[in-house]
Amino acid sequence: MAHGLSRNSDGQTIPVSFTLNGRLQEIDVEPHELLLDVVRDRLGLTGAKRSCDVQVCGACTLLVDGRPVSACTTLAFEVRGRSVMTIEGMADDGKLHPLQQAFIEHGGFQCGFCTPGMLLAAKALLDEIPNPSEEQLKHFMHGNLCRCTGYKKIIESIMAAAKQMRAG
Repeated sequence: MAHGLSRNSDGQTIPVSFTLNGRLQEIDVEPHELLLDVVRDRLGLTGAKRSCDVQVCGACTLLVDGRPVSACTTLAFEVRGRSVMTIEGMADDGKLHPLQQAFIEHGGFQCGFCTPGMLLAAKALLDEIPNPSEEQLKHFMHGNLCRCTGYKKIIESIMAAAKQMRAG
C-alpha cells in the first residue's frame, strides 16, 4: 500500500485534515475526489456551484489559503494542511461581509448562481489590493462569469465594498 493511503471498504482513501471556514475538518477522501464534491456532498456546504467542470466559469470558486481556486478541478487531498473558505464562511458571526452587503445594496447579483464565486474572488482581490482600479478589478475577475447581467452592477458592488472596507 502506498505511503499516506489507508484502506477502507471502498478501496484506497487519503486522510485529509484541513481548516474549513475556521474549523478543523478530518476526512478520508478517494484519490480522485474533487474538492467541490467533498465540500458540497460530504460536508453539506452547497454555496459553491458545479457548472463548467473545466475551470472556466468561476461558479465553484473557493478560497484556499486566501487565493481563489476552481474547486471543480482541485483534488480534495490537495488542501491537506491548508485553510479553505466557502461562501458559508464569509459572514462573521451572522454579520454579512461588506462585499455581501454591497452586492445586496448595489444589485450585484441576479439569479445568484455565480454570486458565491464572485464574492470569494472579490474578497481575494480586496485582501491583496484594497484599492483596486476598475481595470485591475476586471482583470482579476475575468475567470468569474455571470450569465444574467452585464457586470456593471457587480463592478459597482465590489468598488463600493472596497471603499467601505478602506474606511473601516
